[in-house]
Parts: sequence; structure tokens; C-alpha cells
Amino acid sequence: MATKKKVTKVETPESTDSKVTQKSIDDFKITPESKKRAKTKRIISFILWALAIAAEGVAIWLLTKPPINMTYLIILVVVDLILVVIANVVWQQANRLDPAYKKDKAKFFVQSQLGAIMSVIAFAPFLVMALMNKDLDKKQKGLISIIAVIAMAIAVWTGIDFNPPSVEEYAEQTQHVEQLTGQNLVYWTKSGTKYHLFDDCYTINSTRTDEIFEGTVAQARELKNITDLCRICEDRWLAEHPD
Repeated sequence: MATKKKVTKVETPESTDSKVTQKSIDDFKITPESKKRAKTKRIISFILWALAIAAEGVAIWLLTKPPINMTYLIILVVVDLILVVIANVVWQQANRLDPAYKKDKAKFFVQSQLGAIMSVIAFAPFLVMALMNKDLDKKQKGLISIIAVIAMAIAVWTGIDFNPPSVEEYAEQTQHVEQLTGQNLVYWTKSGTKYHLFDDCYTINSTRTDEIFEGTVAQARELKNITDLCRICEDRWLAEHPD
């Protein structure tokens, strides 16, 4: 029984094979289109991080030019924060498009957590200079330090990827779906937390759902950061296909 909801197919450069493919992790490949989009997003992130560090540099320079204008310093810290947060979000989007191999632990950590690293770089030098500055009185130093610490904490939080994607994860999840259904095809919703094997699964056919998306396992992760298969769909498939 098909769903009555609108089903939107997510365009993909890959064709969906109807046969079960026994992909190994080493054979799993990210599509050229995904790599291209990831590269563009990473360039954008580096540009934004560079602008954020430039804003930090200007703020540090202002600390050397008494009388120090606190308003300008606060504005620069806020601008720094906005640029870093946007860069962090875009960087994580790029990693979902083109993740690193978990087996390469150093590269995997740096690529996954680069946003947090860049966030520290974008705020820590300014914070140190502000604390060491002799031209700021105690009240000014306390105010700007608190603002900088809060801004850095927010930036680092947005830069940490608590569930970083990996090639191994994509390969294993894709292979699992292909072994069950014979094809790399799943369904998900805008607000969902799982991808599904059936577009008429009752969990995504509620009154709250007006559109269901159709695509690959990787696309579910890339677009909505969905990592788990619906257990109800899996049990239903196994019940309907006992062999």
C-alpha cells in the first residue's frame, strides 16, 4: 500500500542498482558530485574562518591603541562569532557530503573537529591579549573577557561534531539496506530522525507529515544528518521477505 503523502525524489548522480551489491568499505566511493559540493563548502568555510581571524586581528590591534573603544571591540567579537558559527555549520555539511575514513584516526579527528579547533584560534589569542592588556581597567577587562569567553564557548560548541560521519559508516549502512531490499533506496521526512524502507510506514504518514523524501542512505545523512534505520521498517521487511 503506497503512501498518500507527496513523495519527493532527491536527485542523485548515482543510479540505483536493483541487485544486492556486496560493497566492502574499501570499495565504497563517494560520488564525484558530492566531492565537488563538499570542496565548495570547505572553501567557503576557510574564507569565513579567515575573515573571522581577520576580525580578531583588528580587535587585537585596537587593544594596542588607547583609549580603547569597548563598543568596537564588542562588535568585532560578535562579528567574529557569526563568521565562525556559519563556517562551522558549512564545514560539517561538507563532511557529511565527503567524510573521512575512521581508520585514519589523525585525519578523521582533524577533519571532523576542525570547526572546534578554528573556533579556539579565532578567540583565544584575543582573550589572552585582553587579559594581559594594561590599558583596560578592571571593569573593562572583566566585561570583554566574559563576552569573549562566552563567544568562544558558543563557537567551539557549534564546531564540535558529536556524531561525525565516516566512510566506513556510510558503507556499512548502505550495504545493510542493500542486503535487505536489493537497492540503495530509503525515505525520510524534514523533521524525522530515521530513514525508512517503506514510504507508507505509519511513523512518517502522520498528520504532521506533508512531504516524504526519497533517496539514498548517504543523501539522508547529507541532507538531514539521519543515521538510523527505522526498526519498524526493518522488522516489516524481514516479515514480508522471510527468505
